[in-house]
Amino acid sequence: MRRPADAAAALRFRPMRTADLDRVVDIEKDGFRNPWSRQLLERELGHAWSSTLLAVEDGPGGEVVLGFIVFWLVHDELHVLNIATALEARRRGVGRALMLEGHRIGRGRGAVLATLEVRRSNVAAIELYRSLGYRQVGIRPGYYAEEGEDAVVMTADLP
Repeated sequence: MRRPADAAAALRFRPMRTADLDRVVDIEKDGFRNPWSRQLLERELGHAWSSTLLAVEDGPGGEVVLGFIVFWLVHDELHVLNIATALEARRRGVGRALMLEGHRIGRGRGAVLATLEVRRSNVAAIELYRSLGYRQVGIRPGYYAEEGEDAVVMTADLP
């Protein structure tokens, strides 16, 4: 098995296209109890303020999508709405690499702050975000309405 640093080094990033929707929907369904719908993911492609970035690598049959991140750039803020890694690519640094690439793009477009919400129970994600400089700034009670779970609101400076 490759070490995460090796795997992340082999990644490329590109914007999602309509042709990628089936794969992105599959990754979303595998990753979440209440996944975003195909229509919601497709709608993000049409918003000028929204970006959906894919992490891809070369595989035996061509390009393989390993994960994605959806973020909005509004004024000087990058807001991460969704991030997911394919089951077979977990623990390889894909999520970290997507976050760092999102930060790089945001800074390049003038963002100085990044924000996100994460399920209170998603300890692994919270630890990833903390390792990237995010800090908890609040709680949104019942934010995830399907389960009534709270969201932890986190922010990070983008120097």
